[in-house]
Amino acid sequence: MTEFPVVPSGENVTRQVLADHADLMVVAFRFGAVGAEGALHDHPHVQSTYVESGRFRFTLGDETREVGPGDSFVIPSGLTHGCVCLEPGTLVDGFTPRRDDFL
Repeated sequence: MTEFPVVPSGENVTRQVLADHADLMVVAFRFGAVGAEGALHDHPHVQSTYVESGRFRFTLGDETREVGPGDSFVIPSGLTHGCVCLEPGTLVDGFTPRRDDFL
């Protein structure tokens, strides 16, 4: 089993690949402070997000929603999205195909 490094991905935000295959990647994003951001972005990958802990305000295209522990949703390919941390915690994201830029 491969151990992937914890990588800074923003102020008070880290990411760590948990599992990797050409067709699917699982990544943990840890937000350590209120106000930490996952900047607005888009990518060709389909993404699923599961809130392991914490609270977040997500922007998904024109929609904004607040999510907390146990919530999950899918982000279609190409949809602009991002989040702001309302309570420190961890998001577990799945990407298909994998995000080669995370390796």
